[in-house]
Amino acid sequence: MAASFLRIATTSLILSALSLPAVAQGFSGSYLAGRQAAFDSDYLAASRYYTAALARDPSNPRLLESAVLSYLSLGQIDRALPVARKMRADGLQSQLSDMVIVAELVKDGKFETLLEDLNDTLGVNELVDSLVTAWAHIGNGSMSDALQAFDAAARQQGAAGFAAYHKALALASVGDFSGAEKVYAAKDENAVQMTRRSVLALVQILSQLDRNDEALNLMQDMFGGALDPNLQAMTDRLRAGETLDFDMVSGVRDGIAEVFYALADVLASEASADYTLLYTRVAEYLRPDLVEALLLSAGLLDQLGRYDLAIEAYKRVPADHPSFHIAEMGRSDALRMAGREDAAVEVLTQLTRTHSELSSVHSALGDVLRQNRDFEGAVAAYDKAIELDNAADRALWFVYYARGICHERLDQWELAEADFRTALELNPEQPQVLNYLGYSLVEKKIKLDEALNMIERAVAARPDSGYIVDSLGWVLFRLGRYDEAVAHMERATELMPIDPVVNDHLGDVYWAVGRKLEAQFQWKRALSFVDEDSAEEAKPDRIRRKLEVGLDQVLEEEGADPLQVANEN
Repeated sequence: MAASFLRIATTSLILSALSLPAVAQGFSGSYLAGRQAAFDSDYLAASRYYTAALARDPSNPRLLESAVLSYLSLGQIDRALPVARKMRADGLQSQLSDMVIVAELVKDGKFETLLEDLNDTLGVNELVDSLVTAWAHIGNGSMSDALQAFDAAARQQGAAGFAAYHKALALASVGDFSGAEKVYAAKDENAVQMTRRSVLALVQILSQLDRNDEALNLMQDMFGGALDPNLQAMTDRLRAGETLDFDMVSGVRDGIAEVFYALADVLASEASADYTLLYTRVAEYLRPDLVEALLLSAGLLDQLGRYDLAIEAYKRVPADHPSFHIAEMGRSDALRMAGREDAAVEVLTQLTRTHSELSSVHSALGDVLRQNRDFEGAVAAYDKAIELDNAADRALWFVYYARGICHERLDQWELAEADFRTALELNPEQPQVLNYLGYSLVEKKIKLDEALNMIERAVAARPDSGYIVDSLGWVLFRLGRYDEAVAHMERATELMPIDPVVNDHLGDVYWAVGRKLEAQFQWKRALSFVDEDSAEEAKPDRIRRKLEVGLDQVLEEEGADPLQVANEN
């Protein structure tokens, strides 16, 4: 369903843009500035530039379309509406303006007008139009017409499961839980598409039918034992014999919001983030309390690098919502990406006080502290995460791995090695852990044979990882197998051409095989790539010393073993 829908929707939008006439040159500055801002996903700046340009030419189709796109991307549908109406009055066909007008008619409850317009000139795309039509029939008082429309939508290629889900929601929204459950019970090509939300809807429907045991079994089958606060609360209520309210949709407007959100959820893995965002924004507009849409919008804005807008979206999740901790962890990450590290830490610190029982919150704080190089604070956070969780939980491998990194950076090698090995017990053959532990053993010049074995397994799993390939070349260098190390180190620099450490390592390998001019070239390259973030690991002063006196002299000055080719036997 999603692939065919995506081809239709995207092609429609592209053709719409290509068919518009060019902008008059008298105000091309504002237009070009707006276009660049839109290209950078800076929707606020784009909306301002396009608005300024429209003041000079209020009927220009390209400017009208671009302004609607900017406002819609910002979630400012009320500001997009006058522009969309202008386009429609001018007879301009636009998927974007029609999307905005559909949203307005739904929000205002003008379902009769919506049905008339969908049959006439208004339309987003075939699938959206058919599902909106079905829901609009309910709003217009005709469930029989709605059910026929859902069945018609199901006949579109690949859309049966999606249409069945909305048909079940529609029946449940008017209290026909038996009818809704029968839709779910279908096992043929018309079976409901099972997503998290469709599963939760069925759980509520079963509870309404006094079938809590079946609902609990469904929860176990679909989500296992790893339950977030919302799922855990539902499970607890079901076990207590309570009847869950059906609140997945409470009416027609919610149902149509679900259409746009569910499509966005599918598109998120297939379409560009900026295109998918248009659907989540409509869902937000129709149902401001649909937290799933808010979180999806925020995640898309993160992908687009619009961290300020992502932070705003995350902040709109209410503090008493079960997904509040997810929103706050997302907000912290957006703050960090925006360069506001202290604010990111503060958000998670506060969250560990309000949601102290959640292991994921403490591990998230540990991650941010580790990234900020507060390794002691990170260890304390990871300790709490492990204490709260089942220590044998396979998903905890990353927490042990991350804590191991912190211990290693704090020169607590025994603790670090124990954490790395625990991570491997929980997730055997995990290439990141194999590489980090193997590389650390190489740097400490201990257990080199085991280190080589680990890194070879990591390379087999991730042959295109520059860091891991570099580790393989480096352990061969440490073992004195210089000729073998060359090809791997050269491959690593191909994969990571501007990494100072990798280039430095290649220089050392070249020196060891007698290619001294090439070694000096690589060391100079390494120095040119050193920055504030890499200086500690790259050790630029040591590289400069190698350029002055050579690697052999540096090793002697450091009291290290001299270069020595491994015994072929």
